[in-house]
Amino acid sequence: MMMDNNLRNAMTVDVEDYFQVSAFEKTVSRSDWDTFPCRVENNTHRILDIFSEANVKATFFMLAWVAQRYPSLVKRIVDEGHELASHGLEHIRVTQQTPEEFRIDVSKTKSILEDMSGVEIKGYRAASYSIGAANIWAIDVLAETGHQYSSSIYPIKHDLYGMPEAPRFTFRHENSGLLEIPITTVEIANKKLPCGGGGFFRLFPYAYSKWAIKRINIKEKESALFYFHPWEIDKDQPRFNDAPWRSKFRHYLNLHKTESRLVRLLTDFNWGRMDNIFLDKDDK
Repeated sequence: MMMDNNLRNAMTVDVEDYFQVSAFEKTVSRSDWDTFPCRVENNTHRILDIFSEANVKATFFMLAWVAQRYPSLVKRIVDEGHELASHGLEHIRVTQQTPEEFRIDVSKTKSILEDMSGVEIKGYRAASYSIGAANIWAIDVLAETGHQYSSSIYPIKHDLYGMPEAPRFTFRHENSGLLEIPITTVEIANKKLPCGGGGFFRLFPYAYSKWAIKRINIKEKESALFYFHPWEIDKDQPRFNDAPWRSKFRHYLNLHKTESRLVRLLTDFNWGRMDNIFLDKDDK
């Protein structure tokens, strides 16, 4: 049964294919992307079917690379009442871009997605949560290019990303005033633990995610933010056996469990779009 609380949590999908993840960027050349069998279209349609069955609206952070190849996917996302948001052009981490390169990337992506969908693109999520203390200038660029919010900071310590000193919940950046919506963490003994989806959703038992989100909703009276990728429901995707063992472990762990866990999550909590939950709340 659905939890007895009035808070809606934000359900988000980072629309990228299995060969585009940062974990494989040293194994798969970006110039070879078009040579791999794409599975993102079918996987995203499956996710849309699941959301439809659960009567859930979500936010889809889409790569322009994917959108340009699958315009019907963009159309279905918008037509079915979901929010379309930006995930950049080609999943290039912000840490690998100069301020001008980043400006071109986010401006071009916003324009492509808006032209294709006919809706305003309000939100942006950096590839691999690659905005942190060392490149916080990126937030100013997002504000200057017309974005209304970012969901690009993960307030944990991680070997690939993270800004542990960042607030756990929604905040506005000091210079630009842009709204930042961090990936959700739960605090235990003054330590922030991840509970916002992705690989951690596959690593930890489902009971942990359910407990953490319930705690955030009921005890802290905050909306949680959850994310996952289309490739995470695809246990039959092609494998990169020559990738580093850590990358393979993180990417392939428990793929066969993701869809059933997701279905349970959609039933156990209230869900909605990022803009409807956080922008509307912030305007009140």
